[in-house]
Amino acid sequence: MKTYKVVLGLLCTFCVLGIGARVLHSQEKAAASTVQVHMVITDQSFSDNSEIPVLPPNAVQVKQGKSVLKVDQLIRAQGDNAALQLFILIDDTCNDPAIGNNLNDLRDFINAQPASTVVGVAYMSNATIQITQNFTADHALAAKAVRLPRGNLSAMDSPYLSLISLVKGWPQQKVRREVLMITDGIDRLRDERRSSSSQIPSRVPGGMSNPSRSPSTMSTISPDVDTASRNSQRYGVIVHSIYATGAGRLGRNAWEAQLGQSGVAKIADETGGEYFALGTQNAVSFKPYLDRLQKIFDNQYYLVFQAVPRKKDDLQRVSVSTEVPNVDLAAADNVWVPAGK
Repeated sequence: MKTYKVVLGLLCTFCVLGIGARVLHSQEKAAASTVQVHMVITDQSFSDNSEIPVLPPNAVQVKQGKSVLKVDQLIRAQGDNAALQLFILIDDTCNDPAIGNNLNDLRDFINAQPASTVVGVAYMSNATIQITQNFTADHALAAKAVRLPRGNLSAMDSPYLSLISLVKGWPQQKVRREVLMITDGIDRLRDERRSSSSQIPSRVPGGMSNPSRSPSTMSTISPDVDTASRNSQRYGVIVHSIYATGAGRLGRNAWEAQLGQSGVAKIADETGGEYFALGTQNAVSFKPYLDRLQKIFDNQYYLVFQAVPRKKDDLQRVSVSTEVPNVDLAAADNVWVPAGK
């Protein structure tokens, strides 16, 4: 009888140990099935007149689908963590005579940047960028590199291909990487409207033919917008933009201007940035926009969390939220997640 009890006790012990081992193995497997990723988020208030609350370390929740992800760190981008690489892209098609005053606002903004910010300046044309000043901590030098846009058209004018060219050639570092585009957003390279004047006969009562004009194809948002947005998110670049009127008949066309605004606004929203515009009119001054942009830079955080990888490196959609009152978080729609091992 005693032997039976001893055997039974040993069996129970082994079962408990076995269950514990399986639980431990499953926990190790779960821990190994995630990878650490990071993104930059912006802490904003719902009202411009409200003070922006500081986010405590446990204030942010990240979801991947319906799964709540583990947040490792929430680090404010200040002090030793304030490093910022800011590239200013100006569309060379901009031709409003008053833009010179706006560029003075931009120079003042560059000169006012803290020592932790390096600034680069380039002009968009021919589907690429012409760098007038690479990244420098000498803000006076960067401000000096800002010139008036040429206000004319090149063979291939696409602000989206220019943006793609920049982000793909940008050496990747774990610092804030942000772009300010000044453009009308019109993709003149991809304007493929067909204004056909061919006549298509149609039958009318009485058997007689009545010529009618074939329907023309209406312009839509540039096909390169999504690619530019995905590339920006792939390389962790936040894109902001200010509207400025461009050259040519398309620049004077309200429909094209609205499509251009939709394109750059879409990229700004999906990358966690901000789009500034006063309808399809040029702003009298860029200063209110640039003051708002500086407020954005001053209230950003590094968000470090565990994401569930796929078999291949890929962009994965995440949602970032907080329950802190009066906070409106801005974050990219997607984060780049390396493949699981």
